[in-house]
Amino acid sequence: MDFNKTRYIPMSRRRRIYEGKAKVLYEGPEPGTLIQHFKDDATAFNAKKHQVIEGKGVLNNRISEYLFQHLNDIGVPTHFIRRLNMREQLIREVEIVPLEVVVRNVAAGSLSQRLGIEEGTQLPRSIIEFYYKNDQLNDPMVSEEHITAFGWATPQEIDDIMALAIRVNDFLTGLFLGIGIRLVDFKMECGRLFENEMMRIIVADEISPDSCRLWDIKSNEKLDKDRFRRDLGGLLEAYTEVAKRLGILMENERPAGSGPVLVKS
Repeated sequence: MDFNKTRYIPMSRRRRIYEGKAKVLYEGPEPGTLIQHFKDDATAFNAKKHQVIEGKGVLNNRISEYLFQHLNDIGVPTHFIRRLNMREQLIREVEIVPLEVVVRNVAAGSLSQRLGIEEGTQLPRSIIEFYYKNDQLNDPMVSEEHITAFGWATPQEIDDIMALAIRVNDFLTGLFLGIGIRLVDFKMECGRLFENEMMRIIVADEISPDSCRLWDIKSNEKLDKDRFRRDLGGLLEAYTEVAKRLGILMENERPAGSGPVLVKS
């Protein structure tokens, strides 16, 4: 199927499949596809803290598109097909594995709090952690034993997820290093893609400053959602800086905060 020729469906005629804290999923134009819409909502601590920041969804859509397309190009399978407009992507429909996969390169956030490691300490090697996706339980950290015992994923799926996490981390670390940004850690999600009675694990959801900790290499300035979590201000400016360094925005360009605008492929 040529996904580049799929028809565009106006939002008013779509069936909503799911709405999360930062995105909405709509039924796609073809079987096996969804439309992923990026909202301007900024949330932290499982939505206990919430604010609408105009333009955030546009930046996350553009940054996630850029990163997922490059992952596709190097052979890392993702759900991303193409960007539809300033706020939306066409994606493959997957069965989400109910786990958040966190890859840590530098001590920060909950790792520093749990283990008493000073924030900013380079870890001896990258660490992969699993968290059960459940907002009511505050996404508890779980072990591989928990995952297999409760049937959230099989041992083979865990191996596949970890292999993807390592590849994504290697790619992102090098990419961000090249633009003067330190990849401290990031969260990713995976899904089961069913094709012709076959199933494979692929990268899903998004990769953006919402799901990564990104620090400027020289100043350690935070260029991610910690600016919102910690009341530092300047979240939109930080995301814009990341987009500019990636070459997504021109130096004097600002993200448009308005609704969808079709993009020709």
